[in-house]
Amino acid sequence: MKLLKILQIILILTLLSIMSYFGYMTYKEAKVYEEKTSQIAKMSDAHGLASEKIDALTSAISLGLVKNETKEKLTKLQYMEKQANRKSKNYFYYFLLTLGGVTLLSFTCSLRGAAMTLSFSTFIALIYGLINPILMVTIHKNVEYLGDVILSFESKGIIGSISKLFDSGEIAVALTILLFSVTLPLLKSLTLTFTLLFYDKSWSIKLVNFFKHLGKWSMLDVFVVATFLVYITTNGGEMTHAEIQVGLYFFLIYVILSMIVALLTQKVLLHKAREIGSIDSKKKMELLT
Repeated sequence: MKLLKILQIILILTLLSIMSYFGYMTYKEAKVYEEKTSQIAKMSDAHGLASEKIDALTSAISLGLVKNETKEKLTKLQYMEKQANRKSKNYFYYFLLTLGGVTLLSFTCSLRGAAMTLSFSTFIALIYGLINPILMVTIHKNVEYLGDVILSFESKGIIGSISKLFDSGEIAVALTILLFSVTLPLLKSLTLTFTLLFYDKSWSIKLVNFFKHLGKWSMLDVFVVATFLVYITTNGGEMTHAEIQVGLYFFLIYVILSMIVALLTQKVLLHKAREIGSIDSKKKMELLT
């Protein structure tokens, strides 16, 4: 029985390591996709498209002796962009499959073991949710003779957005997102893990309930992003294309997992209190609220 438990722990740690690896590879390919998209955007501005038209004309006049290097470079970048996007999505799917395996394996553990396993998973999801890009926004306009000109390209993650808001003087918004999207999620995850390690302490009940009630505010940054999208799409005469990136999905996974871990931790504390026979009606109401 003890050997079986050791094997179970080893398997969980292995799956968590594999999940971290897939998360890292998703991040790596997402950054490549971001970089190539940014390079394509730069080549598709007014100056870049004008250069491409000139190269195309030169190639036509020379009967193909002079190659259209701008077009060839753009085609190569577009191919690399598609490859990076495909790989990023595939690694993210592998991450989800591994997370599913970890979740299923947690059902074979004790209640506390399941909560601990999912708690580690929330850390992994949160980290990649914070460092991955969450949104790409491209503003473009159809210009006569040049075609579809890209006027602006932005790709930001949660950390990058906070930094940009600070730089632009939007201190209140930056601090709000920093509080609800970085500080509180990290504190919540650390507190829940700490509570599971010291679940027999009296103060653990209040901590769990406190962060449980704060959980519903964890999506405030998504509201800010939505508001930002509404703002930029009101610019008349220009078209805006917004593309959600994997960082947002990682963060959504974190939010869901953290709520599950909070509920499991609550049940662990309730079960422990029943075991020692020291629960009164007031504490029971605190746990179930």
